[in-house]
Amino acid sequence: MADLFDKVTGDQDFFKKIAGKIPGFGGYIERQNRRAADKILRETIAKRFEELWQRVSSVQADFVSQGELLVLDDLEKAALKLRTFIDKVKTASYGYSGFFDAAKINEEELARVYEYDAAMLDLVDEVGRAIDNVEASVGSDGLSAAIRNLISAAQRCVDAFNRRDEIMTQGS
Repeated sequence: MADLFDKVTGDQDFFKKIAGKIPGFGGYIERQNRRAADKILRETIAKRFEELWQRVSSVQADFVSQGELLVLDDLEKAALKLRTFIDKVKTASYGYSGFFDAAKINEEELARVYEYDAAMLDLVDEVGRAIDNVEASVGSDGLSAAIRNLISAAQRCVDAFNRRDEIMTQGS
């Protein structure tokens, strides 16, 4: 997470560096940089999960062509949860308390937000493995369990974002 914030702060133009020396304005610039870093992070998370959602859609198409129609409804539950998560990540407001925001987030809360950000990145691999398991289970007795596992993994994504969002909206 620090690398992302450093990248944003390193890309500041000369004016912002000078303005950062004005009392009180440095904190505003830092918050703006956090917003930019948050935006980049969330765009990355959304892109990676979009790729996973495409994989689930492809598996659904394969199931239709193979006549595996009985499991389509359950697989659609996983796809919908992933789509919900992606949409939440893409559309939530960016940042960590802007200059005029009513809710201010403190450093402890910010650390918790970063934990959820890291967890969401870890969930990319977890969901990917769950999709691999569904693909490997086609035609076996373990297919239903593999799909349930994918649904659970997709729900963990939604839950992680909701908990992160609670921190962002409650502030202190």
